[in-house]
Amino acid sequence: MRRQRFMSMGEIMVDYLRETGLEKPLLERKVVELWSEVMGTTVARLTRSVEVEQGVLRVRLSSAALRSQLFEMRFELVKKMNEAVGDDVIRDVRLL
Repeated sequence: MRRQRFMSMGEIMVDYLRETGLEKPLLERKVVELWSEVMGTTVARLTRSVEVEQGVLRVRLSSAALRSQLFEMRFELVKKMNEAVGDDVIRDVRLL
């Protein structure tokens, strides 16, 4: 008799997303959505746009001082955003 492994609906969805190549785009979208939550209201207010393309987080800011400050901590930003998503999605940050 063959024993079957039962999977939760969540496990099935994760497997499907991995097999179809949709997992990374969804995680990249999640990074964009979490930007203001992770960075806080002040940074969110001074952010013009956030986008992720091929593992690069591009953030347009309206403040040169904030851009300079975030540039100094860009490696921490990568770590923070990846922790927030729960996977290594971001490998670089570009501040514009």
